[in-house]
Amino acid sequence: MLAKSHGFGLTGIDAYHITIEIDAGKGLPAITIVGLPDSAVRESKERVRSAIKNSGFEFPRGRITINLAPADTKKEGPSFDLPIALGILAASEQLPAEALVATAFLGELSLDGQIKPVPGALASAMAAAKHGFHTIVLPTMNVAEGLLTNDIRVLSAHSLQQTVQMLLDPSRQDKVAPVITTLPAPLTSLHDFEDVKGQAHVKRGLEIAAAGGHNTLLVGPPGTGKTMLARRFPSILPPMNRAEALEATRIYSAAFGNTSTPGGLITERPFRAPHHTASPISIVGGGSDPQPGEVTHAHHGVLFLDELPEFTRGALEALRQPLEDGHVTIARAAKTLRFPAKFALLAAMNPCPCGHLTNRERHCSCSSTSIQKYLSKISGPLMDRIDIHLEVPSLKTTDLLNTPTGETSTSIRARVLAAREIQTQRFQHENTITNS
Repeated sequence: MLAKSHGFGLTGIDAYHITIEIDAGKGLPAITIVGLPDSAVRESKERVRSAIKNSGFEFPRGRITINLAPADTKKEGPSFDLPIALGILAASEQLPAEALVATAFLGELSLDGQIKPVPGALASAMAAAKHGFHTIVLPTMNVAEGLLTNDIRVLSAHSLQQTVQMLLDPSRQDKVAPVITTLPAPLTSLHDFEDVKGQAHVKRGLEIAAAGGHNTLLVGPPGTGKTMLARRFPSILPPMNRAEALEATRIYSAAFGNTSTPGGLITERPFRAPHHTASPISIVGGGSDPQPGEVTHAHHGVLFLDELPEFTRGALEALRQPLEDGHVTIARAAKTLRFPAKFALLAAMNPCPCGHLTNRERHCSCSSTSIQKYLSKISGPLMDRIDIHLEVPSLKTTDLLNTPTGETSTSIRARVLAAREIQTQRFQHENTITNS
């Protein structure tokens, strides 16, 4: 008997529809999976076999052929386990085939039939709605993400047996929480500008950068607080709106799996700080099977590059296009993917190799040649894309001890929000959001 079920796979941060065709016929017992499956998909036949048996169902004894259509698209990951198992049950007449017609399924099966969470639940729910499905069944741990889209009904499934019972008897469908329509209040940041003494002009520069969405470079000797200031920069940024939060959640869900945030929605602006040994691919994305990089993970947030000249020249030059266009296009022979990358670049560096060129307390030991070589690691075109350059001077111990506590991030953020509101009114008839 022939049966069909429906699932979704991931390519980059987007989901694509997969039709799973199951043919259970006579012959020697065997399972064949076709349609360009990767190792995880090929191994699903063993997981599915054990899950069906341990859930109290009978596994067909004949020859089973599983086709993942379209056949020319590579299928990756364990998210097809649940639709494959349901398709086998329908092909062996243990489940009505009609129950699988207008519903999409997503989930990895354990050997005892429990359903594990999978990456890309939000992207899959959005794609299912666009393809005309009225229901999607997600692992319980992924339901909060799926509920973020209003265009499709989301059902929770914690085991194969419970999923079958739910399909046979709609009254057993798990009740899920209502869809979030408003964003929760932002969490209080662990890093506050109140902790930073002195450097008033640097704080003012970062405030202007936050208000206008400007890229910023901090230059100063070691120990002057550049990294400390940078890590507090997100605390004065405006909160994300719902569209920005959904996009950030979709990226993190596809890249890292379950977001593990209340309600499944990421509401804090991302702050990414890759190590200076990061490769160009890890920064902008790529690979034989293109995946998003740090610039995409920092979408609608901040990308902080500490010790800027220590990054490879290739990694720094790769930032030029994302800073200009707000997206990254990765072209490979098999496919071309476009990842969003609208972020604020925040960088920090020493003025010379030893770091003490501008230090009033210590003497610089670097030659003019070594200083020029050090600074030349950052190209002119990249520096042109950094709007604000701030010198962070060294402070005397007495200044640190006697200076009162700094202004809080809350009060600075209030001025940033007021400035953003002025820009919103100014650019309401243009395709522009901030001064940058």
